[in-house]
Amino acid sequence: MNLRPHRPEVPEINLTPLIDVVFLLLIFFMVTTSFRDEGRLRLQLPEADAEPVPAEEIELVEVMVDHAGRFYVNTQRVIGTDLETLKQALIGAVGAERELPVLIKADAKAEHQAVMQVLDAAGQLGLSQVAFAASQSPRQTMSSASSAVPKEQEPAEQPSAAQEIDR
Repeated sequence: MNLRPHRPEVPEINLTPLIDVVFLLLIFFMVTTSFRDEGRLRLQLPEADAEPVPAEEIELVEVMVDHAGRFYVNTQRVIGTDLETLKQALIGAVGAERELPVLIKADAKAEHQAVMQVLDAAGQLGLSQVAFAASQSPRQTMSSASSAVPKEQEPAEQPSAAQEIDR
């Protein structure tokens, strides 16, 4: 007969199953998450042999023209391809600030007429600072790799403003 007081057993929490569940959740979310950027518009910019212009954080209106001739103003698709619709979209983007620069990013396979429509709409609205974006040509990239600029300071493929037109 044991008359000693019975000591209660110290509760023990086993963390191994909890850690297993956390790792399984981590793996599940890593596998099911999509890292592709499908929502962005893909443009193949024309190439230029000019030196890249350093990117500055300035406010500008970005007009993109894709290969089918569709317009995008600040990544918002413009419904329709006529001049008046494009002008209305530009007015909505610039508001009262007519001094904002306009950056035209046209796909290399876009029709020349679509780019001219953007230029015409900007000119009719009094937007006088217009620039074109282009990607650096592979020939220029190879020749600049052998220049005196260290490779880690040189951006891989930075769009450059090829022309600026003042009206």
